[in-house]
Amino acid sequence: MKKITFIFLLIINLSNGQEPVDVLIDSLNFESNLKQRVELITSISSELVESDWDKAISYLELAEREVESSENAQEELALIYKSYGNIFYSKDILDITLEYYLKAYNLYKELGNETESTLLENDLAIIYARLNNNEKALEYFNNVYEYQLKHKDSLRLAQILNNIGNLFLKKNVDSSLHYFNKSLEISKRLNNKELYGYVYANLGRAYSINNDLQNAKINFDSALSFSKNSDNDILKNLVNNSIAEFFLKVEENDSSIVYAKRTMDLNTSSFYSFRNQNAANTLYQAYKNKNDYQNAVYYFETYNKIRDSINVEEKALNVERLKLQQEFRVKEKIQEFEKEKERSKYIMIGLSLVASILLLIIIVFRYKATITKNNLEKKLLIAEQNELRQNLESKNKTLISKAMAEMHRTDIINSILTDLKQVKRKAVKKETQQAIDYILVSLQRDLNSNVWKEFEVSFEQVHESFCKALNLKHPDLSPKDRRLCSLLYLDLTSKEIALITGQSFKSIENARTRLRKKLNLTNEKVNLSNYMNSL
Repeated sequence: MKKITFIFLLIINLSNGQEPVDVLIDSLNFESNLKQRVELITSISSELVESDWDKAISYLELAEREVESSENAQEELALIYKSYGNIFYSKDILDITLEYYLKAYNLYKELGNETESTLLENDLAIIYARLNNNEKALEYFNNVYEYQLKHKDSLRLAQILNNIGNLFLKKNVDSSLHYFNKSLEISKRLNNKELYGYVYANLGRAYSINNDLQNAKINFDSALSFSKNSDNDILKNLVNNSIAEFFLKVEENDSSIVYAKRTMDLNTSSFYSFRNQNAANTLYQAYKNKNDYQNAVYYFETYNKIRDSINVEEKALNVERLKLQQEFRVKEKIQEFEKEKERSKYIMIGLSLVASILLLIIIVFRYKATITKNNLEKKLLIAEQNELRQNLESKNKTLISKAMAEMHRTDIINSILTDLKQVKRKAVKKETQQAIDYILVSLQRDLNSNVWKEFEVSFEQVHESFCKALNLKHPDLSPKDRRLCSLLYLDLTSKEIALITGQSFKSIENARTRLRKKLNLTNEKVNLSNYMNSL
């Protein structure tokens, strides 16, 4: 009866022009089954991710709370984690995506759900490949390959082998050729023309990298013949762009120009794209080789225009990613605080019970109990003092960590501000300049210029004797020098300091060299961190 009612309402809502997400939200009110509710909520979240990010997250949090309050709901929790990963992947926040995919994957493995585990292994392989962790990517691709081999899914096998080949393309061309050829064997059995196009194009790229130009041309010709009869623009882009780069390599500039222009013709609706950027660069190189400087200059300017536009969009996306990452970390801290609060509640209940028992002992044993009580109070007092001392040390460390993290965030925003100002100066369109101004104002509003001062105050409270000794022995150090001394005193490596401050590893190493000179330690075989601790 409930299902009939839902279908009836669905038909009415759609006929009235109601949006699909609104229909899903309405249907949620009629669903009491936990599994169905979670599936509905994850669907709602995926519909909202582009239009209302905060609302999409809030629906997943609702589902997560419902699942946590239920027993035997691991499968539903895994689905929620997977949905979290999907929406963070849509924003290109790969580190958080990886966290949630791994959580979902581990739950599905515990439940013995091989199908869902394998789907996630494919996603994990792609994430690791994008994070340049080829070893992990290959591990998960191999797992998916074994699964598809067992289930005899030939199309998926060919696709995975093609993906593995791409993984090795820049690292080990011979391995790449091995996997592409295995994919080609399966493609021939399937007679899948679109798959043929991809594999032949990739084989051409691999042979070109290996300088086997004859085989490269043969495979590119095959890829071209299959792509001509395909409606897949992605395949056509791959084939034309790869052939254009190949002809440029063998100095057949006229052919390179023809295929690069075909690539750009395919992307008229998305002019400012990486495909057009590569094609414009190929055209510039080909015309320059032909000494046709008029066309070379035109396509070089086109290349620069596309690259600048992509950079502006990428800067804006980086700002959005930074904001979302910060929101995610804050959410995690709030959840930890809530759990700690819950634990404290049970501790207080336990202490109350202990106090009640002690009171009964006092009544029964009187004087003996009084002595026992005094001893217990003394022990409790000592324990509380130790706990307070540990809490103080922990809070000081946390305060320093937060200050350094905030300092890192400020450095990142400052860097983005500088880049955006440079982009603005180069931007031609007034609308682009206004958009950049809006981003600049938003970033400057959140910028905290007193981060280092707050860190110094916190650091001096914890390490007062070190700060006094450093100022007394080396009064001429600059604020940046003192900052580096503080981080070295905490036994941080150059790599860790680079991560905290947002500088390059080389910059930190140079700063350490300059600091050694100022401390008159140039000719001394003394570790800087040890020297700081000796103060």
